[in-house]
Amino acid sequence: MELKGPCITVVGLGPGAPGQMTLGALEVLRSARRVILRTERHPAAEELRRQGISFETCDDLYERAERFEDVYEELARRVLTAWEEVAPEPLAYAVPGHPLVGEESVRRLLALAAGRGIRVELEPGLSFLEAVYARLRLDPLQGVVILDALAPEWPPLPPSVGRLVAQLHSRLVASEVKLRLMRDFPDEYGVFLLQAAGQPGRERVEELPLYQLDRVEWLDHETCLYVPGSAVSPPEGQIEAAPSFRCPAYRLALYPLDPLVGVMQRLRGEGGCPWDRAQSHQSLKPYLVEESYEIWEAIDEGDADKLCEELGDLLLQIVFHAQIASEERSFDLNDVVEGVVAKMIRRHPHVFGEAKVSGVQEVIENWEEIKRRENGKERPSFLDGIPLHLPALSYAQKVQRKAAQVGFDWESLRGVVQKVWEEAREVQQSYRHLERQRASGASEAALAGAKGRLEGEFGDLLFAVVNLARFLGVDAEASLRRAVHKFQHRFRRLEELARSRGRGLEEMSLAEMDSLWEEAKREEGTGEEAEP
Repeated sequence: MELKGPCITVVGLGPGAPGQMTLGALEVLRSARRVILRTERHPAAEELRRQGISFETCDDLYERAERFEDVYEELARRVLTAWEEVAPEPLAYAVPGHPLVGEESVRRLLALAAGRGIRVELEPGLSFLEAVYARLRLDPLQGVVILDALAPEWPPLPPSVGRLVAQLHSRLVASEVKLRLMRDFPDEYGVFLLQAAGQPGRERVEELPLYQLDRVEWLDHETCLYVPGSAVSPPEGQIEAAPSFRCPAYRLALYPLDPLVGVMQRLRGEGGCPWDRAQSHQSLKPYLVEESYEIWEAIDEGDADKLCEELGDLLLQIVFHAQIASEERSFDLNDVVEGVVAKMIRRHPHVFGEAKVSGVQEVIENWEEIKRRENGKERPSFLDGIPLHLPALSYAQKVQRKAAQVGFDWESLRGVVQKVWEEAREVQQSYRHLERQRASGASEAALAGAKGRLEGEFGDLLFAVVNLARFLGVDAEASLRRAVHKFQHRFRRLEELARSRGRGLEEMSLAEMDSLWEEAKREEGTGEEAEP
């Protein structure tokens, strides 16, 4: 691969053996004006020297930094600074394995480069994962959950799910990992340590009980741990077993949000957009509602391109809020993603655990029960927890659905319909009372009371109609929107028909407009009966 145009190319050097470097990686490194290796502690470094490829390393950053987080950030900034020194000539940044597997410095580089408008290309290489899969005879398509030993939190996983824990580089880290795993597995549980996977002459695999994990002396930066799922533990001494996991490999993010996060950081950063910098959680609230309704509209229209665009707009709002929270040091986008992943796993024990369900209704019941347990205490009312700012129709339907879940519901459709007619009659009676009050010259206070009674009865009628929709399995909010859109379409056609006759609606009688309305309906071919 020959570099074209000013850019940074991140090159994967493979898991270790020089022969595992791709031809594309070598071509990029030969063509680059400047080559930076994240670390010289990789067998490929000697091969690059043998082929006459000059490079510089960043090992000095590891020696003086107190935290790995500081190293990652400084690595990304060093690469960007080096590129600015050689631009428009190409620069190559070489990392062990694959650029997107366990390479935090690359993730930060992509985010910073996106914020500055700098093009970054990736030249992939074999990661340590491929070597591990081959050594343990694992099929990743069957589901392998990959965990970072250095991550402060792991998503909750049932013992039936196997784990591959990377970056087990010291006995201290191994001790912390052991304690985490002992929450789900017995002390004697068999696990596998792998060192230098894929490197001939250095690769090492050892089976041992979990409690001995932090007693191993040879742990280093190339060591990882494989923990088979409890339901599929391999026979003693046999690492050829290929367990079949039930959990998908959601930790392998194929579509990272780093570029979007980088754009938002740039917009909110020094010298960014004044409007974006001025926003807050409160000021952005209306846009969340607007974008959600635009998605709704795209779905109703069946327009896939528009739906894709509107989903992006909503995603932008989520990243926007996460960036504001990150600046306030309350949480960031990683916390958002990890939180919802953990919640979805926790609330689907029939998928990620051993629970059994008979159908959709039992799934819903389990979901509500898990939510109550998560809250840590019983809510005073079964109706608690419904968002107050939902549209009125959706709010009413959700309240009714909650009440119905505990059996507070009509036994038949007939009772629901009768309730609608009962409420309609009460609206009619309240309206007649208000008219009598007006005719008799009643006081303002009396008129206000009569109008308030009418509004209350009308609310009861709407509530009864929404309940009818729920009982019929119809979404009241969506149904009303479709009815409004249908009315708008027909009314616009009515206007067109009037103009074609040289008339304006304001010049026509109600009977004439009704005639055009019926004509518009016949053109649609709906077969509906004439509306009163």
